[in-house]
Amino acid sequence: MRAPSFRWHAATSLADAARALAAGGPRALLLGGGTDVVPAIKRRQYVPELLISLRQVAELGRLEPHGASLRIGAGVRLGALAADDRLGVGHTALRRAAGVVASPHIRNVATLGGNLCLDTRCNYYNQSLEWRRAVDYCMKAPAGVALAAPAGGTCWVAPGSPRCWAVSQTDCAPALIALGASVTLVSAEGQRTLPLADLYRDDGMTWLTRRPDELLAWVDVPAAARSTYWKLRRRGSFDFPVLGVAAAVELAGDVVTAARVVLGAVASHPVVVPTESLLGRPLGDDAIAAFAELATRLAKPLDNTDYQLGWRKRVTRAYVVGALRELRGDDPALLGVLARRQAALIPA
Repeated sequence: MRAPSFRWHAATSLADAARALAAGGPRALLLGGGTDVVPAIKRRQYVPELLISLRQVAELGRLEPHGASLRIGAGVRLGALAADDRLGVGHTALRRAAGVVASPHIRNVATLGGNLCLDTRCNYYNQSLEWRRAVDYCMKAPAGVALAAPAGGTCWVAPGSPRCWAVSQTDCAPALIALGASVTLVSAEGQRTLPLADLYRDDGMTWLTRRPDELLAWVDVPAAARSTYWKLRRRGSFDFPVLGVAAAVELAGDVVTAARVVLGAVASHPVVVPTESLLGRPLGDDAIAAFAELATRLAKPLDNTDYQLGWRKRVTRAYVVGALRELRGDDPALLGVLARRQAALIPA
């Protein structure tokens, strides 16, 4: 597959990139690592008139302390992030999430900003132009920078639905939301900062609240006392998550004083699970089991990714239990047994 023709601008600074994005209008597209954007251009899901490279923007490649947080530029490579010792025990969820994205080769090119802004995915959307044309497209087929095909009016996952149900499959977003991260968006008009959870909408077509003239500049990440990320996928490398569970807790002794749990790949946005039931008590087996049941009810996978959707919903319970037991300090060997038993139940 070959990409269509486009103009190219290699931005040299954050301000330069913002100006180019504003001047390019709705047919301008940002390029970080390009591991997801370039294939999408070749599939004609995006047809940009202007492609703005961010690879020479030094501000986006920094990772440095910022008050009580770490400030991570959107251009930091995932492979470097997973290996950076400045991410301590309190950032375990982020290091694990970054370290299980795709494959080592892709992680050495892909950026944090690209993973956070990753397009929602679907079995009916992430296909070649010819395949999508053969099924008469879908309502998401023309989504993106520009219309790549005549607009369709049907979501083939849920044909009676008025909305698109493509699923969010970013690994880093659930981990960073669990850590309480905020994100700064920059445009030619200025900048704004918001909780990372507010960057996402529960809509497969308009999955970001980022304006077309804004670019994601950096993420500010506090540390938690304990955090983790569990990912389910068919293969041990390359695959997008079928389920992601990110969890972070603060403890006073063995009593939970703060907790955040976020589910990935079960909806069109990362799903934040209310954690009030965990607060003010130890992470006992009963408390974990009741909380996992709540999380399972919030997980609403559809038949738009790998595996049977009913099994995907049930496995949410096991992964939430496993993540919280890890944060409780259970024996890693026993958790490994739990993970292997769960893997043995994976359907064909």
